[in-house]
Amino acid sequence: MTIDHTKIAVGKYLVSPLAKKQGEGHYAASVSIRSGQGSATHDRVLRFSGFFDSAAAALHYATEHALCWIQERSSPACA
Repeated sequence: MTIDHTKIAVGKYLVSPLAKKQGEGHYAASVSIRSGQGSATHDRVLRFSGFFDSAAAALHYATEHALCWIQERSSPACA
């Protein structure tokens, strides 16, 4: 089961975090960061190695890392 119910537009990017159930009560996190349109679309997918106790925690983690990745493109460092 994959949970994807939060897409966020951030400037030219569309952030789509995903949580996928992994066994009993654990979730894996990943996120798609898309930019461009048509044949110029670029989609970066980040997959994270840790597991989370809830889908909400996995989605939050993926979203925060995507926002940090985007911020790094516009400023020198992300905390």
